[in-house]
Amino acid sequence: MSHGRTDAPLIWRLMRGLNPKIMQVNSSRSSFKRRVLILTTNGRKSGLPHKTPLQYELENDAVYVASARGCQADWVRNILANPNIEIELEDIHFHAQAQVITDSTQISEFLEVRLKRHPLMMGATMFFHGLPPRPNRDQLHELAADLAVVKFNPIDLEISDKLVQLQVREN
Repeated sequence: MSHGRTDAPLIWRLMRGLNPKIMQVNSSRSSFKRRVLILTTNGRKSGLPHKTPLQYELENDAVYVASARGCQADWVRNILANPNIEIELEDIHFHAQAQVITDSTQISEFLEVRLKRHPLMMGATMFFHGLPPRPNRDQLHELAADLAVVKFNPIDLEISDKLVQLQVREN
């Protein structure tokens, strides 16, 4: 069952239009950098690099992002075609292997973590999915069926160590 509001496609088009502005702000403001990474994928058709700003979560030595459009998001479709990606996160630039997660249980657990860490922002996100700001587990599990989470595993072990240090600093 889809929880998207009827105006959701407009929201996605607006967000896509904001991507260049978000990347510009991300390059200039350090507080914003702590919330947004820049993902570079190779276009599945063109082979050209595509940059996408995304909110992220650090867990241990990996980076996680959620796709509100599930596997239909262009950046996720690019990853499914080629999981070798690049990430700019604060002052760390690295190559990683991407793993798309579509398991509803794992995604709902990820959403719970995000709701605890970012209640206002995630409450607004829940609104756009037609849910209350603090949905229960069953609601999150049902929503998770429409989403995808992507885990980025750095290729270089030194980067993994830097991510762990960054996570400690953020918490």
